[in-house]
Amino acid sequence: MRAARTSDMDRAAGRELSPLAGLPISIKDLFDVRGQVTTAGSSLLAQAPPALDDAFAVARLRAAGAVMLGRTNMSEFAFSGLGLNPHYGTPVNPYDNDRIAGGSSSGAAVSVALDMAVAGLGTDTGGSLRIPAAFCALVGFKPTASRVPTLGTLPLAESLDSIGAIAHSVADCILLDQVLSGQLLDTRPANLRGLRVAVTRDFVLDNLDREVGAAFERVLKLLNDAGAVIHWFDFSELCELPSINESGGLTAAESWNFHQHWLQSELDTRYDPRVAQRIRRGASLSAADYLELIGHRRRLSEEAKARLSDFDVWLMPTVACTAPLLKELEKNDELFFATNALVLRNTSVINFIDGCAISVPCHLPGELAIGLSICGLNGHDARVLQAARSIEVLLSEYLSVPH
Repeated sequence: MRAARTSDMDRAAGRELSPLAGLPISIKDLFDVRGQVTTAGSSLLAQAPPALDDAFAVARLRAAGAVMLGRTNMSEFAFSGLGLNPHYGTPVNPYDNDRIAGGSSSGAAVSVALDMAVAGLGTDTGGSLRIPAAFCALVGFKPTASRVPTLGTLPLAESLDSIGAIAHSVADCILLDQVLSGQLLDTRPANLRGLRVAVTRDFVLDNLDREVGAAFERVLKLLNDAGAVIHWFDFSELCELPSINESGGLTAAESWNFHQHWLQSELDTRYDPRVAQRIRRGASLSAADYLELIGHRRRLSEEAKARLSDFDVWLMPTVACTAPLLKELEKNDELFFATNALVLRNTSVINFIDGCAISVPCHLPGELAIGLSICGLNGHDARVLQAARSIEVLLSEYLSVPH
């Protein structure tokens, strides 16, 4: 509060300040904050020593004058797209408390949706920013992974981890990205007339909830009517992803490397069994298996580049379903794992090809929240954000989605 009051007085005195000065930002409990314990949503780390320094991302926000509002809860060790946490409680969806907020950055989304914070700092390894943004009617931006260093951030899978933000608008996500990355992109709104939009039916449009499919079709019609050029393309290689990741994929391999010393000790009982089970899958992956996964990732990234280079953005539903009911997921392991896989299906594609994406709300008033993902190749963050600014305005005009 002292920092916020100081910023208010400086503004009143006409002093030039950072746009973030005095604004409350919530911090996912995966980032080190000097003098505080980073638990990563796990009771295992509850008694860990306080961090000696801020994580890189936190230091950037602090230097810009942001007020560190507090820590937000999350899926344990960020290993779930559902946001359930048996240790510290599960943040519920602010629009329907019987439903999940999504994960793993569940608390980050709730803190913004309830206007406790103007933005939530989070991570995204397979959708952890975009999924809760989609379920909570917010905007979530996963930049190209290399834009923001992960120093001081507890990893899930280092080759897939990205740092970004959840906020109420594309403009707010752009502001956070500029501060976090230290890079100014050209993010002037794109002209929708002539915007080259790629869409594929392969994999990402399979088994959509009826409401999600209808919302996506509405978006495509609105864009077509606004003069965008919609091109349907083949990307059947995406259908290989379930078999590629059948043994746990890069996330299991890399998380096992980080967690094995705890999981092979008496401390293993402190893990959420659903998290421990998935991390342990990495124990059976050999160096050859890991290199094969890297090869698959390189190949699919090249396939994506070959198919998408001539387009401005690639669109897909952020999540194939609307926010599931919490109690059913708490009781049923089989349902939990199946739902987790479905919720992560679309978003994890972008992490796997090392791309970038932003989720914006696209539901009708009175509907459960639904997200539209505006995606791009590695380094195409400016294109994605330019298109997102214009699409956000279009949706706010025709679907009464706030921005």
